Amino acid sequence: MPTDMPDTQRRLHYGWIVLAMGTLVVFGSLGLARFSYTIVLPAMQEGLSLDDTQTGTLATANLVGYLVLSLLGGALASRYGPRAVITVGLAVAGVSMVLTGLAQSFAEAAVWRAVTGLGSGASNVPVMGLLAAWFALRRRGLATGVGVSGSSVALILLGPLGAWLLAGYGESGWRVCWFVFGGATIMLAFMGLLLLRNRPAEVGLEPIGRAPDDPPASAARGVLRWGAVYRSPAVWHLGLVYVAFGFSYIIYMTFFVKTLMAEGGYTQASAGSLFMTMGWFSLLCGVIWGTVSDVIGRRAALIIVYLIQAISYALFALWPEPAGFTISAILFGLTAWSIPAIMAATCGDMLGARLAPAALGFITLLFGIGQALGPAVAGAMAQASGSHLPSVFLAAAVAILGALGSAFLRPVIAADPAV
Repeated sequence: MPTDMPDTQRRLHYGWIVLAMGTLVVFGSLGLARFSYTIVLPAMQEGLSLDDTQTGTLATANLVGYLVLSLLGGALASRYGPRAVITVGLAVAGVSMVLTGLAQSFAEAAVWRAVTGLGSGASNVPVMGLLAAWFALRRRGLATGVGVSGSSVALILLGPLGAWLLAGYGESGWRVCWFVFGGATIMLAFMGLLLLRNRPAEVGLEPIGRAPDDPPASAARGVLRWGAVYRSPAVWHLGLVYVAFGFSYIIYMTFFVKTLMAEGGYTQASAGSLFMTMGWFSLLCGVIWGTVSDVIGRRAALIIVYLIQAISYALFALWPEPAGFTISAILFGLTAWSIPAIMAATCGDMLGARLAPAALGFITLLFGIGQALGPAVAGAMAQASGSHLPSVFLAAAVAILGALGSAFLRPVIAADPAV
């Protein structure tokens, strides 16, 4: 897009293109690279003769990889720019997904799921920080809310597509799923390289929603004040609250389809349909709750969302009937990706556009610890009890702790600092 064109003649701010591409990055880095495991899990477990502990360990391997790169990916994006880091991350995730489809043993699958997690962390964390650079404070919750909807699109597509591939290719269906999902992710890496830009100044623009009295966002490449991130008590508190979401939601999501089939008598197709329904209800959750957080504040929005999710998990565990499963899925869908959207916006509020990727990476490191522990704990509980329902009830209790932790967050009202 020409940068010397008067503002009045520009039909579309380039920030909207970045937002669209950022949503596709989330679709690939989380939707395809992580949540597809939920659909593939029952067939993959049978194909590789895995027990419940091993299926939980595969999910944990992926999340440990994500954990490792969540901090490093955000820091690299702050230093070298999100575009390059996101592109490489998506490419790594896509290739390793294809290699997952070629795995012949638990050990091979665990290695490639871990590498997929590395790619996910290197792409998802920086893209959320990137949106903070392209949208001013008053639009940041809306922007990150749109961005996280990429995961919802994945849920909508994965349910019917996964069931179709699994039914059409028989015993090799789970491998074909990984080939298809990995190939799509590699294509998204090339699209990101072509379309993403690191900051509005690169194309001669201001962030979307910037008011005349807002302080200008600095484009300088001076020394980054890393201490503003890693020594901030407020950032640590935010990260600890984020742990509760990581631990609780990943238990629910990882074993959602498997529990429906094992505990509720669902077929692969009917479980995939409810998975898709959850995706439809989650489609606008990030936009809705991101905007709500712009209006009522990040703290209040987090409390409400955590409580709704706690109810969702409790219903799933305590009412294992079609009605209970359905209401649970709808409630989760209505709030599914709202917490990451609010967290990304809060990092931008606290530290400004340039340090936002590093801050988000740091709190995602803490989130990732909870996320990595969740499937391993759930798998062990299922192995011991013969059911995944107790671990889902544990997720409900942890979500309540998240609401309590959110209640003690300090309200953040800040402008982008020149860093």
